[in-house]
Amino acid sequence: MDLTVVAYVVYLAVSIGLTVWVARTLSSNGRIFLSDVLHGNEKLADAVNHLLVVGFYLVNLGFVALYLSGDETITTTRQIFESLSTKLGVVLLALGVMHLGNVYVLNRIRRRGLMEREQQPPVPPQGWAAPAAGV
Repeated sequence: MDLTVVAYVVYLAVSIGLTVWVARTLSSNGRIFLSDVLHGNEKLADAVNHLLVVGFYLVNLGFVALYLSGDETITTTRQIFESLSTKLGVVLLALGVMHLGNVYVLNRIRRRGLMEREQQPPVPPQGWAAPAAGV
């Protein structure tokens, strides 16, 4: 078997495995965060979580597929490791950027929700508050 094919198979196996692991981790831990962001609406949190995971898979697996081919011909074991380290390093950086992007956007949504909750007065504007006892 050609060493280039061996490098491709190892690259795909590790990249897809890492993508699935990161997506599952983000999905299970992100669900709790989304539930808080969406004010406890569990059905909406599950739907948004699923959509985020699908988008995560599409972007990352598309990137893995596009980054698969290379111009170099691999003839030695050393070149396999050098090629794999470069390709997997770039994939790991892409996964990290996607993760940080998701966390950033969700945190912005969460902060906006917290600010909206704080801006609502405890009594509606047309309502009245009963006088405190002993005043």
